[in-house]
Amino acid sequence: MRFYPGETVTCPPGEEHWHGATEEHFMQHLALWEGTAPDEDRPETTWLEHITDEQYRSPRTRAR
Repeated sequence: MRFYPGETVTCPPGEEHWHGATEEHFMQHLALWEGTAPDEDRPETTWLEHITDEQYRSPRTRAR
């Protein structure tokens, strides 16, 4: 999926997603979120595993 300058992308809570640039396309990312309540004992972010350059460059399908 390609995004264009000025577009807003929303990822609902709990949705796994990733983002990044390519060798030909720069990407700038600004994330805004509401943090967890001070008395909650859960992380704000769950980081997924890193991928290799080979995985990044391979064809991708979009989950639906």
